[in-house]
Amino acid sequence: MGWEFRRSAPSDNVMVPATSDPFESPKWAPPVWHMPPVLVLLVNLVRGLVGLVLVLVRHWPTTLTVAGLGWLTYLGGWQLLTLLAGWVSLGLGCWAWFGWPTFLSLVLRPARARWRYLTVYRRNWRPVMVMSGLAFYRNAREYLPTIVRVEVTKTTDRVLVKMLSGQPPSIWHDHVENLAHGFEAAICRIRTAKRPARRWRGRGRAGQDWPGHIWLELVRDDALSKPVSVTALPASQVDLSRLPVGRREDSSPWLVRLLGTHLLIAGATGAGKGSVLWSLVRAMLPAIRAGLVQVWGIDPKRMELAFGRGIFNRYSDDTSGGMVDLLEDAVDEMSKRAARFGGVTRTFIPTVADPFIVVMVDELAFLTAYSPDRDLKRRALAALSTLTSQGRSVGVCVVGALQDPRKDVINIRNLFPTRIALRLDESEQVDMVLGDGAYDRGALADQISPLPEVGAGVGYIRLEDSPDPVRVRAGWVSDADIAAMAAYLSEAA
Repeated sequence: MGWEFRRSAPSDNVMVPATSDPFESPKWAPPVWHMPPVLVLLVNLVRGLVGLVLVLVRHWPTTLTVAGLGWLTYLGGWQLLTLLAGWVSLGLGCWAWFGWPTFLSLVLRPARARWRYLTVYRRNWRPVMVMSGLAFYRNAREYLPTIVRVEVTKTTDRVLVKMLSGQPPSIWHDHVENLAHGFEAAICRIRTAKRPARRWRGRGRAGQDWPGHIWLELVRDDALSKPVSVTALPASQVDLSRLPVGRREDSSPWLVRLLGTHLLIAGATGAGKGSVLWSLVRAMLPAIRAGLVQVWGIDPKRMELAFGRGIFNRYSDDTSGGMVDLLEDAVDEMSKRAARFGGVTRTFIPTVADPFIVVMVDELAFLTAYSPDRDLKRRALAALSTLTSQGRSVGVCVVGALQDPRKDVINIRNLFPTRIALRLDESEQVDMVLGDGAYDRGALADQISPLPEVGAGVGYIRLEDSPDPVRVRAGWVSDADIAAMAAYLSEAA
C-alpha cells in the first residue's frame, strides 16, 4: 500500500494510506493548499493558451493559410478574396484538365485521405479499438494505438498505425474482422510497414521493416468483382520485368516479372489459368515480333494453348514424346548459352541472336505425374528440374500451370521463385503454393467464387519486395483477341 503526506492539523504532519494502485511503489505527495479561485482561473487560462499555441504550431500549414487569407481580406476586402478564389479554382481546373495524373496524386488523393481521416478513422478510432480489444487499461487510464498517416486509392484505404509498446502484429491479425466491420470495409488486412525515406537517420535506413508500426489495408470496394478488360498491346518497348497482365485490388496495374525468374500458376478447374498465360503472351507480343523473345508452348490437353499455336515459335502437344523432346531442346540451348556466357557476363540481355526463351507449359502435372509412360515422366522431370535450377541466368524461363499443387504431383515447386495461387480447393493448398503463413496473411484462395464472371482469373501473388500476398485478377483474353494476336505477328512475317 502506498503512502502520501497529508497535513491533518496546522502544526502536525502525519502519514496516511493512499488510495492508489496497491502494486504502485510508495511515493510522497506534497502538502495540498487551497488555491484562490482567481489563481485557478489564471492557471487554466495559461494552460488553454499554451494548448492553442501548440495546436497552431502543429498545424502550421493551415495556420499560415488562414492567417494569409485573413490578411488579404483585411487589405482588399471580400472582393479581393473572391477574385483570388476564382483564380485558384481556374488554376486547379486547368491542372486537372491537362495534368490529371499529377493532380490526382498531389491534390485529390491527399485531400480525400484527409477527409477520410477526419470523418471515418479519427471519429471511430476509439470505439473500434475498445470493442476490438486492441486498447489497454492501467490505473484507470486508457492507452490507444495512434494513427500516423492515411493513404487512399480508388478502392482501398491504407492506415499507418503506431502500435502500443510491446504489442505484436499477431494480435491485429486476430481482429481483422472487427476492424473491417468497425470501419465499414469489405476486407481488412494487416501489412508490414517500412521506414519512410525521411526518417532513417538514427532509426534505421529507409525501406527496412519499421518495428512498432503496421499498415491497415481496408478495401472499400472490390475492384476485381467484374472481369478485367484485356490490356492494350504495348507500343514498342517491352519490359520483361514489368509485364502488365491485369489489375491489383487497389486498382493499380498488376505487373509480372519473367526475366530472371520462373512462374508457377496453380488453380482448380475453371480458375482462369488460361487468362494469366495469354495475358503474359499478349504483353510480350512486340518483343516476340522483334525477335527478342521466343515462346515455346506445350499443351497436353490440346485445348488452351493449341488455339493460338501459330503464335508460338515452337509448339508441341505430342504425348508420345514430342513435349519432352521440346523440354530437352530447351535444356540443350541453355547449356550452349552457359558455355558461351560463362566467365564473360553474369547479366543476360535479350538479343536477336540470343532471345529470351519462355517455355510455357499448360497442365504441368501431366508431364511430372500423370503421364502413363514412366520413362517420359523421368525425362520430363529431369529437364524441368534443370531448367528451373539453371535457366534464369542465361535467359530461359519456365511458366507452368497446374491444378493440384501437392508435392507428390510436382516436387519442384520450390524451384519457381514466383508463384500465383488462383482459386484452390483447400486452404492447405494456399501455403503449398505461396509458402508457409500465406493463408494467415490473407491469401484466401479457397474462398474465391467459382462463378466465371466473378472469380475467373482472380488470385493471390507474393511480390518481390514484401512477404504479404496481394489479390489480383488477370485480364480476360477472348478467342477473338488470340486471333488478333496471331494476325499481329503474321504481319511482321
